Amino acid sequence: MSSSIHADRRARLAAQLGAGGIAIVPTAPERPRNRDSDHLYRHDSYFYYLTGFTEPGACLVLDAEGRSTLLCQPKDLEREIWDGYRLGPEAAVAALDMNAALPIGQLDAELPRLLENRRRVWFPFATHDGLAARVEGWLSTVRARARFGVQCPAEQADLCLLLDEMRLIKDAHEQDVMRRAAAISAGAHIRAMQTSARMLRAGQQVREYHLEAELLHEFRRHGSQAPAYGSIVAAGANACVLHYRADAAPVRAGELVLIDAGCELDGYASDITRTFPADGRFTGPQRALYELVLDSQKAAIAATRAGARFNDPHDATVAVLAQGLLDLKLLAADKVGNAQDVIDNRAYFPFYMHRTGHWLGMDVHDVGSYVEPSEVGQTSERRDPLSGETITNRPSRILRPGMVLTIEPGLYVRPAPGVPEAFHHIGIRIEDDAIVTADGCELITRGVPVEPDEIEALMRAEASAA
Repeated sequence: MSSSIHADRRARLAAQLGAGGIAIVPTAPERPRNRDSDHLYRHDSYFYYLTGFTEPGACLVLDAEGRSTLLCQPKDLEREIWDGYRLGPEAAVAALDMNAALPIGQLDAELPRLLENRRRVWFPFATHDGLAARVEGWLSTVRARARFGVQCPAEQADLCLLLDEMRLIKDAHEQDVMRRAAAISAGAHIRAMQTSARMLRAGQQVREYHLEAELLHEFRRHGSQAPAYGSIVAAGANACVLHYRADAAPVRAGELVLIDAGCELDGYASDITRTFPADGRFTGPQRALYELVLDSQKAAIAATRAGARFNDPHDATVAVLAQGLLDLKLLAADKVGNAQDVIDNRAYFPFYMHRTGHWLGMDVHDVGSYVEPSEVGQTSERRDPLSGETITNRPSRILRPGMVLTIEPGLYVRPAPGVPEAFHHIGIRIEDDAIVTADGCELITRGVPVEPDEIEALMRAEASAA
């Protein structure tokens, strides 16, 4: 990515800091996995958004006049033999388009100097353990120089408020990266589907980890740095566990497999869920429930466009699911009433307990308020029919071009009194990534099919080829 993109972001942020403002943005620390082994390093998203720099041990300081100072690890040839190349402060100025760069070891000495005579210090609240305490320490050092005429910042402000709004609208470059990440992930889902059909029809034992391995292979084969989150590969009844992780359960013919997986590419996440028959053919009850979820997703997609509210796709989903649950006798009309009653009383909740989407970007559950900023003060109260608690409602976010969100309705049927046995242990979710446009939305994950006939054909073709 060109350093000019990050320099432009820093300039836009600097313009919002206010006169005498200064911002501190550290990257993420390295995390130990066990003993002397660390987890795979992942930079802090705010820091990367402003710098494009992926090394650990770094911090950005930006002032309202647009001057950017990077503190990073110094060149150390001995450590680089063990840990890999370091850019170093001298090269960082030109490579990252900074005004200055210093060794990270000078952070505690430099920050008080940079904070002197500033009015307000901005930093991300509640995102870095110990950062607030360190800021207090730096400010204490500044206050100690008051007798020399030095003024200390009188205000602290949450930098997330500014950066979240900036990150919510994806520019053309970001959208392009996300399209490429989505294409890689779509190919991985196809690979997993086809592997399941091929192995089962060949009489081979299939377990969830076999399919997870296919996902990981496809992610890395196309240059993805890592999964965007822990892959969910849930066979049979495991699909009714929302955050199930790929494990060792057998994948059996006649059952469904739910895979929720996406890669991260160049700092941006993708997020796809597909549910498919393990051997490539839906049973009657599986198809009926699947088509209901798909119809609800189509309604949500139609409701996703600039000018609509973030809640509109969810409301459209629930309307379809409510009627469908009655039609399939999963809910009894003589007990729950009509579809509007199902919605009003949240009678669908035992089968559909999550929202229909979330923001997507550098983080899989990306930053950005779900409340319309211009209408925050407009509140109303309602009583939740299930919990009985009073909930304060605020106007849902107005969708604008460049926002990216997931659209992911689902149904999860566990054995319960009155629930037809044919639907027991069936969990279905269908999830796509959508870029909001002026007249609708662009689905960037449809490289993997969603129509049941297309899924069956895809899996038949693989089995025949094998």
